[in-house]
Amino acid sequence: MGRLLLLALIILAAVLMWRAFGPGSAQRYGTQRGVQESQKPVIKGPDDDEEFLWNIEKNRFKERRAREEAERKRREDEERRRRRGELD
Repeated sequence: MGRLLLLALIILAAVLMWRAFGPGSAQRYGTQRGVQESQKPVIKGPDDDEEFLWNIEKNRFKERRAREEAERKRREDEERRRRRGELD
C-alpha cells in the first residue's frame, strides 16, 4: 500500500511540474519570457537608478578637481609672492 501511495505522489508531482513549467505554460498564465526579459527594471528609488548614481559620482569628481585646481593656484600665487619678496 505504501509503494502505491509513493508511486501516485511521484506521478502527481510530475504532472504538476509539467503543467507549471511545460510547453504552453507561458500562454496559460499570461506571461511571456521574451517580453519580461526585454523590459527595463522598475526603478524604485534613487539608489536603483544607475544614471543618477553616475551623475552623483561625476559631480563629486568635478568638485574635487575644482578644489585641487584652486589649491594648486593658491600655492603658485604664494610661491610667486615669495619669489617677488625675495627679489625685491
